[in-house]
Amino acid sequence: MGLIDSIIDFFSFNRAHLTPLEKKIQYQFERREYLTQAFTHKSILSGPRENYERLEFLGDAVLDIVVSKVLMKEFPEGDEGLLTQRRAFLVQKSYLAKIGKLLDLMDHLQIEPSVNLTVDKIAEKQQANLFEALIGAMYLDGGMKPCKKLIMKTVWAHRENAWMSTNYKGKLIEYCHQESIGNPSFQVKDVTGPDHSKTFEVQVMINGDPFPTGIATNKKAAEQLAAKGALESLGAVF
Repeated sequence: MGLIDSIIDFFSFNRAHLTPLEKKIQYQFERREYLTQAFTHKSILSGPRENYERLEFLGDAVLDIVVSKVLMKEFPEGDEGLLTQRRAFLVQKSYLAKIGKLLDLMDHLQIEPSVNLTVDKIAEKQQANLFEALIGAMYLDGGMKPCKKLIMKTVWAHRENAWMSTNYKGKLIEYCHQESIGNPSFQVKDVTGPDHSKTFEVQVMINGDPFPTGIATNKKAAEQLAAKGALESLGAVF
């Protein structure tokens, strides 16, 4: 976004009437009922059109579209495998929960006190759900443009953290040890591209059994993606 666009965006809001959340996301809702619904848990209102679950469903689809498009631009030579793996990291619940926390979304959630948000897994799930619901609400209210702006400023801006923050290789080694199924080995199956822009394909082998490959622009990242795929194939909780 250019400087002129930023200035126009800044002065286009009636800032005196914005909620704190609208100020933070720099978007003013025309239909505030969408914003209310996006932060209403089913423990408060059980009707499908009253709580955030339908908006979460829609927001998930919008995220996939926006992230897929920018990934194709970021990796013009990337194949389906690379793009799919990179997208998976950016739309996984644990990462979206961090984005939700960055925006303090839980501060706006309407939920029954009986839901125990002190449990990390429950709180993490709520954070991620709220971010997806917010995207869904913004899409219904203002279309794709404001959704893309928010996704670019949050999900995409911190993409390197999503791609490298979790040590899936270490988790796989730990899982294999706990389950006594043998240590995983990581094999480079293919290296393509010129010296300044190589793409690595790494495969995990466990007891001679192959698992889905990981593809990335460096060997360590490819190993992490391959390890994540193996953990998913094994049904591990991580």
